[in-house]
Amino acid sequence: MTVRLRPHHLLCILTYVGKGYSPAFTDNMTAIAGRLSAGEPVEIVEGPDDICTPRQSETNPHCHDCSIQVRDQKAAKDVGRILNISIENGTRLSLPPSSLMQLRRAFAQGRIRSACGDCQWGEMCTEISANAYHGALI
Repeated sequence: MTVRLRPHHLLCILTYVGKGYSPAFTDNMTAIAGRLSAGEPVEIVEGPDDICTPRQSETNPHCHDCSIQVRDQKAAKDVGRILNISIENGTRLSLPPSSLMQLRRAFAQGRIRSACGDCQWGEMCTEISANAYHGALI
């Protein structure tokens, strides 16, 4: 199988420690973290992805907002630069430990955080990265 991720979720997975919007969201995200940790490949998608699934039943989920699409564009550019690949709809990639380490180093240094500016989880992610990603599930 393949995990379908929108570009900014490539950043979110770096600091995921089991916290999220709701119990359904965290259960789903934890399951995805397990799949990614087991080496399941990723396919980049536009719009809602496998992580967004529990939020789709909400009234006006933010997954469709223009601001989230802008966040995806910024993350695609940043992550692509670090991994030296083009991140766009349909891109398939694997995330071996070496790639996660590259991304985490760049994230902690603030080099791939342009998409994080207005994210409600930003402060928590900063703390997790400053603490050497202790407790991250991937």
